[in-house]
Amino acid sequence: MPSSAAIIIIGNEILSGKVKDENFHFLASELRKLGVALRFAATVPDEVEEIARVIRECSEKCDFVFTSGGVGPTHDDVTMKGIAMAFGLKTVPNEEMRDKIARHCGFEPSEIVLRMAELPEGARLLQVDGMNFPPVLVKNVYVFPGIPEFLRKKFDAIKERFRGEPYHSRLFYLNQDECYIAEALASVAGEFTDVEIGSYPKVGEKEFKVLVSLESRNDGALKGASERLLALLPPGIVVRVS
Repeated sequence: MPSSAAIIIIGNEILSGKVKDENFHFLASELRKLGVALRFAATVPDEVEEIARVIRECSEKCDFVFTSGGVGPTHDDVTMKGIAMAFGLKTVPNEEMRDKIARHCGFEPSEIVLRMAELPEGARLLQVDGMNFPPVLVKNVYVFPGIPEFLRKKFDAIKERFRGEPYHSRLFYLNQDECYIAEALASVAGEFTDVEIGSYPKVGEKEFKVLVSLESRNDGALKGASERLLALLPPGIVVRVS
């Protein structure tokens, strides 16, 4: 079976609109390229109980869970506590992480800074060459920072462990509104159940009005669905196919 995933964005700053989230879009698009099916996504506040609830639910339903945010040294960084609570674990000092923090600081860090080394029992540091602070894995939960540049670097370093059977896709650029194509799309969707079909109106595009996406892990089914769609669409509606 294809691997499944959940993405959990953690932070009051996201929910309040003070910070624009970039990490969901990055993770979702990268997971799609790797052939991982994203099944669930949530944005939750900096509240231990709420983080724990969502982590627990997602961990039970999905192969991989990816969190973003809440792993710094300040009072509102409570992601590790939430993950620990989700699995009935304690947070304990991780000596390896403490050493990495001390080397990074260049001096003996304060106890407040060393809060970043308080990890759930059994947490693993996924070693990456040249990386001061490697990704943290707890059960099937991969813990990432909220700073987009750091998250991308860490994810890129370990992404091959998630690679599965890829998706194949066809894009249809059409010069008419959705009302002209809805019947054809419904017919193809009913006939080719293992092909995902999406229709996306584009406002302000001069070349086309609707982008239709067909995706499947089954290249033969994708080819059949594409041919069927072309046969059902009104003449002259297709601008191009890619």
